[in-house]
Amino acid sequence: MLLYVTLGLFVHFVFFASIFDIYFTSPLVHGMTPQFTPLPPPAKRLVLFVADGLRADKLYELDEDGNSRAPFLRNVIMNEGSWGISHTRVPTESRPGHVAIIAGFYEDVSAVAKGWKENPVEFDSLLNETRYTWSWGSPDIVTMFAKDDLGNHIFRHTYDASNEDFGAHDVTKLDTWVFDHVKEFFHAARNNQSLFSKVNEDKIVFFLHLLGIDTNGHAHRPSSREYSDNIKLVDKELKELESTIKDFYGNDGKTAFIFTSDHGMTDWGSHGAGHPLETCTPFIAWGAGIRLPQKVSAQKFDDLYLQEWKLENWKRRDINQADVAPLMAALIGVPFPLNSVGIVPVDILNTSDLFKAESMFTNAVQILEQFKVKMTQKKEATLPFLFTPFKSLSDTKQANILRKARYYIKQKKYDEAVSLCQQLINLALRGLSYYHTYDRFFLAFNVVLGFVGWTSYASLLIIKSHCNLMRGVSTEVKNPSRLLPCTFVAIGIFVAFFLLIQACPWTYYIYCLLPLPIWYAVLREMPVIQGFVTLLSTFPPRRFLGYLLLFILGVEVLVLSFFHRYMLTAGLVAFAAWPFITPLWTRAKSISLSWIFFCLLLAVFPLMPVVGRQPDIFLVVGAGFLVLLLSLFVVTSVIKRKDSFINEELVLHLLQMLGTVLSMCVVYGTHNSLLKKQGLPLLNQIVSWMILASSFVMPLLSPPFLFDRLFSILLSSMSTYLLLSTGYEALFPLVLSCLMFVWIHMEQETLQQSVVSCKQKVSTIQFTCSTDVAQCRDLCLDDIRRAFFLVFFLVTAFFGTGNIASVNSFDPSSVYCFLTVFSPFKMGALIMWKILIPFVLVMCAFEAVQLTTQLSSKSLFLMVISISDIMALHFFFLIKDYGSWLDIGTRSACSGHVEKWNHAMCSLLHLASFRQCDISGVPLCCSTWQYLVPFHR
Repeated sequence: MLLYVTLGLFVHFVFFASIFDIYFTSPLVHGMTPQFTPLPPPAKRLVLFVADGLRADKLYELDEDGNSRAPFLRNVIMNEGSWGISHTRVPTESRPGHVAIIAGFYEDVSAVAKGWKENPVEFDSLLNETRYTWSWGSPDIVTMFAKDDLGNHIFRHTYDASNEDFGAHDVTKLDTWVFDHVKEFFHAARNNQSLFSKVNEDKIVFFLHLLGIDTNGHAHRPSSREYSDNIKLVDKELKELESTIKDFYGNDGKTAFIFTSDHGMTDWGSHGAGHPLETCTPFIAWGAGIRLPQKVSAQKFDDLYLQEWKLENWKRRDINQADVAPLMAALIGVPFPLNSVGIVPVDILNTSDLFKAESMFTNAVQILEQFKVKMTQKKEATLPFLFTPFKSLSDTKQANILRKARYYIKQKKYDEAVSLCQQLINLALRGLSYYHTYDRFFLAFNVVLGFVGWTSYASLLIIKSHCNLMRGVSTEVKNPSRLLPCTFVAIGIFVAFFLLIQACPWTYYIYCLLPLPIWYAVLREMPVIQGFVTLLSTFPPRRFLGYLLLFILGVEVLVLSFFHRYMLTAGLVAFAAWPFITPLWTRAKSISLSWIFFCLLLAVFPLMPVVGRQPDIFLVVGAGFLVLLLSLFVVTSVIKRKDSFINEELVLHLLQMLGTVLSMCVVYGTHNSLLKKQGLPLLNQIVSWMILASSFVMPLLSPPFLFDRLFSILLSSMSTYLLLSTGYEALFPLVLSCLMFVWIHMEQETLQQSVVSCKQKVSTIQFTCSTDVAQCRDLCLDDIRRAFFLVFFLVTAFFGTGNIASVNSFDPSSVYCFLTVFSPFKMGALIMWKILIPFVLVMCAFEAVQLTTQLSSKSLFLMVISISDIMALHFFFLIKDYGSWLDIGTRSACSGHVEKWNHAMCSLLHLASFRQCDISGVPLCCSTWQYLVPFHR
């Protein structure tokens, strides 16, 4: 059994890891030659303002009085420069947005694994190419572009990370800190000869990262007065700083200014997905090399923004976010960032047509260099007769286009040259994508082959060892042939040699060789397969087809629920009808009515909004009162029992009820304190962390009886969940737990109606008891239903109130009882624990079901693994490597989360093999698994 568990864990780990190796590898290449425009640039220096989290509409629109929130920038639009919308590419997060602006490429999805703290891969940026760069702002952003600089030419100035406090009285200080330090910098430069000479060089950049708007948006929402006031403050400071810089340089006309944002924000204060409010950011440029405003009578845009903003008479020039980097490079005459995929927006430049054409030609060569390096790398790693080049951009076509573009420039046909270069850029970008995904089909085929083999093998294990279908069928191989193992060994040698001569990475060996031992193990069970087919042939065809269609429908409902949460509602409504098609309705009407009620009540939650909800602390407090009422009822019923009720039990229940009361007080007090802008009270913070820590210990002190232990787990979990709730979701674990308690009784009633006799009452079952081998039984069709119920309830636990695939689905204010200072890893860990609490409740309830139904946990969890594996295969083919955190995460995390369940199940099998009566006949008992089944198994 240990060998099977180890193999299962390894297979699922490989399958999970392959998702990142196949879909989420970095597209960046190295070894290109720097390219820059061979003409004098229009600007000597550039000032880049990035207002984090600023929406385009909030900057451009007029307020309720008809006045602009940013009068200085509106004056720039009308009199000094060019403006438009910078269309960001999802995921709309701070780090990918800044990478796109400054480095010119859209950061790979795998970067999320590194958080916001460091570069996931090495890449070139505009700041690397400058002579000097000075930057001010958040330590999370500013330091990202100066990681490998030793202070030679990139100088960074950041405030302390503790200043990024969502609960602070005035977070505009984050922006005033930046502006004040920049002004002090120019003042100091007048009295420091060394610094003065540096700032008067050419090819320099001043980068100002402004985080206040984003912080106010998260804390108060973009429609708040705080958000609007922050915009006004930034506009006022911009005007003063522009005057300071111009005065410092004597109005020499060699300074270019660019104002933009990394991402927008939804009305409910989140970002990460692809809503227009998140992807539409402002772009305003003025100064040296920037075209002046152009009045027009009509403009063609699909949106209605121009009319809403009263800017329909000023030419709007939209760009893609990655286009900002090559634009800045062209303005100050530095090499384009090597990994940039942006296209110079030449219509924004106020330069000669020759300069525009040369800039576009340089842009095309720079992107073509990436294509050539990528093609060379793939060609060298592939056998010549197997290599398939990108036919749309052959070497001959590259040379012809470049030669023709150069000819047009010499003939002063600049528009034709620009158009031809744009065509070359588009082809090169398509080619980059082609070579980046060159091995995807080959790797995916091998991974799927191995995973299908493992699923088949797990199913054969169930048939062979844990059900009565094979009784009377001989599964012994009388004369094992050596042909089968020799064939697989020969195939393995051939595959290894094939990979070796192509110098493939070591992971390719795992993906390609792993299916061989798995399918060898499957084919060795051929007698089992033949016997199973023989038994199926005796099954009534209509009945078999009906069960098969029902199983397929159930799996598809589970898959669809990852994308459409209302499918969970449909499933729960169907579950509510379960008693009517069984004798349960007549024999256990009260339990059946409870099952129907809680199924329908739980079905409401997937219909509630995932995002956009407003905090409702009264619902959280109300959920706490319901928990207290339930606790009082349970305590009273326990006291009335004739069984001994020792003082330790009463003290434990009272302590857990006290924890619930404290959680309610902390939630209410913290909410009021933040509304008054008084920050997070220290006492509330300490109490919150103490409640969280105690929730892991309290259940272990409860009696080992099934319902006592489960109820203790519920109380401890709810005290923590209340602290992490902001609205209706606080009721979700309570309703889910009630349904789980009823489920346990329903399964007990179902078992009593079967041929299997029930030897114990539910109230007398202990988690610490060891199951005698005589109590274990073979599988039946009801057990497949139980396994399906578990998977469905797990999915419901995850998606009942939100989408686990994206932090964008959750309100960051849910962690404000623990901390308000921005800390992505701590906040992420707390949110993940909030997500896992319902999962823990379901898993503990299922362990109780396994005990009450006297079923081997090995057989039951093998079925769960098989169902999860089928779902994982669905998601493997639905994975996207583009889109928002929500779009990407829904598909990749679907497969990933199913794999995590499978890891837990495989671990469970290992401990279950010890908990059950092993081959030796000695019943062993595990003493630490009674509390949290998925973590201790």
